[in-house]
This record gives sequence, structure tokens and C-alpha cells, in this order.
Amino acid sequence: MQKYKTELKWAIIFTVATLLWMVFEKAMGWHDVAIADHPKYTNLFIFIPVVIYALGMVEHRKKLGGLMTWKQGFMFGMRVTVIVVLLAPLAQWLTHTFITPDYFQNAINYAVEHNIAPKEQLEAYFNLKSYIVQSVLMGLVMGAFTSAVVALIFRRK
Repeated sequence: MQKYKTELKWAIIFTVATLLWMVFEKAMGWHDVAIADHPKYTNLFIFIPVVIYALGMVEHRKKLGGLMTWKQGFMFGMRVTVIVVLLAPLAQWLTHTFITPDYFQNAINYAVEHNIAPKEQLEAYFNLKSYIVQSVLMGLVMGAFTSAVVALIFRRK
């Protein structure tokens, strides 16, 4: 476990940042009174993981003596990603149990009122199980992509 201490640290930072972002979204009203704005603004979060991965990779590179190949950086990022994905179900549960327990119902109600999709389809999408699956799958995809790009930027031969 000591060997992956840095990866664990940055995965926890990522997960805490995700939870804090959910608190921010809720405070902005994007989960209730301003839910129509949610699709526009939720994607602003994308910059936060890039910064977290970059800071983690810089720390990893320092531990490697200041030199890091793309592969070393990418593998570091993927180890962070795997830990983040393992923490994702807990983060989703905390989000939808404590931070924003009415989000799913609010999203369904808004979409039904605006004829976005049938209620049954919305209920199949806006629920904890669906969001856990989505966070795991998207976490793997986006984590791999972010790891590849950030490793390319921060490599030093």
C-alpha cells in the first residue's frame, strides 16, 4: 500500500473535490430551482480533474527524480483512475443521500414538465444505480483520456 500512497492521496483529493463540486452545484440551485441551467454549468467541473491529475503527476515526477516518461505518467494516472472509480459508488451515494437527495426527482419532474422524455425513461436514467454505473464507466474513459493527455504534457526524458 505504501507503494501507491501518492495515487491514493490524489484519488481521495479527486473524490473530495467531486463532493465539494456537488455542494457547489446544489448551492447554485442547479439541482432544484435552477435545474434548467444544470446541463450548461455542470461541465465546468472538467477543469478540476485536469488540475488534480496535473498536480498529482508533478508530484509523481518529483518522486521519480524529475524525469518521467509518458508511460510512467499514464500508468500513474490510470492507478489514480482505478482508485477514483472504486470510490465512485460511495461518492454517488453520499451525493444523493446527503448533499442533494431530491436531485433525481427534481430532474425527472423538470424533464416531464418540458416533454424531454417519457417519465419511465427518465426514471430509468435518474436513479442511484444508473448514476453509479455511469460514474464508473465514464470515470474509466475520462480517467484514461485525462491520464494520456496530462502525461503527454508533463513527461520529461
